[in-house]
Amino acid sequence: MRIVFLGPPGAGKGTQSQRLIQHFRIPHLATGDMLREATRQNTAVGRVAHDYMAAGRLLPDSIIIDLVCRRLKEPDCLNGYLLDGFPRTLPQAEALDRFLTESGSPLDAVLELKVDEDVLLQRLAGRGRDDDRPEVIRQRLIGYREQTKPLVEYYTTQGKLEPIDGMATPDAVFEQICDILDRRRNPSSLT
Repeated sequence: MRIVFLGPPGAGKGTQSQRLIQHFRIPHLATGDMLREATRQNTAVGRVAHDYMAAGRLLPDSIIIDLVCRRLKEPDCLNGYLLDGFPRTLPQAEALDRFLTESGSPLDAVLELKVDEDVLLQRLAGRGRDDDRPEVIRQRLIGYREQTKPLVEYYTTQGKLEPIDGMATPDAVFEQICDILDRRRNPSSLT
């Protein structure tokens, strides 16, 4: 399964990601982890990423896209992967689609974990981290919505977006996700 996972902070993406990668035996590809690894290994991308991060600047799409596309060529991604934190922008989504079309391996699904904002605020405030103050949380949620809206529209138009009710229990959420992915993997079994 080739999956993109969208969801705001506190929606339970981390919990569901761990379950998905174990269930489908696919790698979890988080851009933050990939950037830290490239920096640790002192690769060309890692050195550029380090300079941007040290200056407190966001990396250009071209660098992130190159990093992800290189990673998707690795042997462990042949049977699928779970992309988390990528794409974040419409140009990244379009570049990912071009790469996947050229390699003959389009995405199977884009999962969007949906949770009411009041519940997100409660969940995040309960973590007790410095960046989980209510005013900071609200700003992060606004930023997430603004950033994600074009992606939701893009993948909805393609028929790849699958909304997931993240208000349910973790087990029920995982069951929803598995049902959706099974349906996408075996569409003829539903006729």
